Amino acid sequence: MTRKGMRSVFFRPPPSSSTPSTPSPHTSSPPLSDLIVEENLEVAKSFVARWGPHSTTAASLFQGDDRDESRQFIEVVKKLYAVMHYLASRDSSSDKLVSAHDLMSTAMERLQKEFFQILSVNREYLYSESVSSVQSPMTISVRSSVSDFELETEDEFGIANESISEVERVSMSAMADLKAIADCMISTGYGKECVKVYKTVRKSIIDESLYNLGIQKLSFSKVQKMDWEVLESKIKTWLKGVKTAVKSLFEQERILCDHVFSASLPIRESCFPQISKDGATILFGFPELVAKYKKSPEKIFITLDLYEAIADLWTEINYIFSSTASSNVQSQVVSSQIKLGENIRTLITDFEMSIQKESSKKPVPRGGVHPLTSYVMNYILFLSDYSRILNDILADWPLPEKLSMPESYYGTPKEEDRPITLRLAWLILVLLCKLDGKGEHYNDVALSYLFLANNLQYIVNKVRTSNLRFLLGGDWIERHESRIKLYASKYRRIGWNGVFSSLPADVKAEISPEEVRESFRNFNRAFEETYRKQTSWIVPDQKLRDEIKTSLAKELGALYGEFYARNRVRTRRVSESDPVVPLSPDDLSNYFSDLFYGS
Repeated sequence: MTRKGMRSVFFRPPPSSSTPSTPSPHTSSPPLSDLIVEENLEVAKSFVARWGPHSTTAASLFQGDDRDESRQFIEVVKKLYAVMHYLASRDSSSDKLVSAHDLMSTAMERLQKEFFQILSVNREYLYSESVSSVQSPMTISVRSSVSDFELETEDEFGIANESISEVERVSMSAMADLKAIADCMISTGYGKECVKVYKTVRKSIIDESLYNLGIQKLSFSKVQKMDWEVLESKIKTWLKGVKTAVKSLFEQERILCDHVFSASLPIRESCFPQISKDGATILFGFPELVAKYKKSPEKIFITLDLYEAIADLWTEINYIFSSTASSNVQSQVVSSQIKLGENIRTLITDFEMSIQKESSKKPVPRGGVHPLTSYVMNYILFLSDYSRILNDILADWPLPEKLSMPESYYGTPKEEDRPITLRLAWLILVLLCKLDGKGEHYNDVALSYLFLANNLQYIVNKVRTSNLRFLLGGDWIERHESRIKLYASKYRRIGWNGVFSSLPADVKAEISPEEVRESFRNFNRAFEETYRKQTSWIVPDQKLRDEIKTSLAKELGALYGEFYARNRVRTRRVSESDPVVPLSPDDLSNYFSDLFYGS
């Protein structure tokens, strides 16, 4: 290469995208003369000789609290750059330009070494929440320039130190030094070398930090072959680490990158995406792999946890990865949410189908709560805890028109009814329909109605005492409490019909002593038979149990009490083989008190 063709090698113009605060050869220095050029070259030779990359003067320009030497070095480099610009404009092949270029190359080598050293030594300080303190008024502004670094006095720095921790102090100092070096290298045309060092160090920190959080790269095939217990453990690790990864790793890394390279918008917008892309893709790609894993309906809750974690962090994710260069990361986040939402809807459908396909025909002993009822209601109860998230997931998934709910069950759906409300009400309706079929397996009709009352009472209790009461509303609860009373009434009418019919149609009517004795005898026989059969039946809910007993005592007790009071003196023993010892109303009360405990 001829000397005349060496200008492009020896002189690097500053990037056109540098901010106005970046020093320019024309604006940051006074007009140059040959004498000033010589003086600046001599000063540069002296500094470069003392601080060359192989110098033994000191370990680092940027050590301790004294930054005078580093400020002077950067000032010398700025002046040297102005000299190069001046010489290139006069004679692009001059020996002085060659000498100035050599000095600049050596100086940049030194700054590159310093940049790497600061990044490496301060790894733990530049990955912490202290990085975000750059946003505080007491600290260095993200938009500060090299001149800010120069004008900062030891007194000013000392005042700030009084109110910050040691970690913050070291972090702020390192960030200021990194920014000063980056500004200088960018403004003198060496931004590419600076960015290369930064990406090498900081990308390795992101990768290492994610590994320490338990975030690992997994393939689709590997996830599909995992046992659920293994995958579940990885999901829990991800859930535990994602918030830290977003808020204490990527967000702080974005702040650091924006601060260090504040002198160049193109570098800011390209550097962070380049160092974060791989790690962020692994982090946010994992939920999509989970969504594609074949799961049973019980796995919906940890799937909802994944969806919720992303939704809760969306504002931060959207800010951190807002640049065009990070669009692939945002696309991955959106894709994971979409796939999780689809998987959740599939799991709800599978859950509904599992209710409909439950095929056991053996009646629940004693008319108690069916295992299907407790299973389904506990499932729905847990779903209600995710109502905020499920409203988003179910928004575009309405119930088919052919599956509309009866007005007697739900009332008239309103436009303001939330998707989660309609979906959960529908699932409970599917359960109730299934329970109606289960009730038909009882040979005793009265017991089938007691079974329905018990199970509906369990359902209503679950709704009333949980978040479901806010979702389904008071009208739903009242409507189903009325149905419980209807079931209980049918149980009493059918289950105790033989006892009621054993008494005369009109208990106040005058009848013969023989008819009285026969009525008492029939009543005793019918009551004993009914009581013996129903003592094994159960009503688990105390409130419902007491209501049924109270109703029985009020209806049967009052009717029998009046008959007993009018006719007990007319009973007498006709013979030893024909005793009539009528039950007293108090006896009835005692017997009623023993009912529905399943003993």
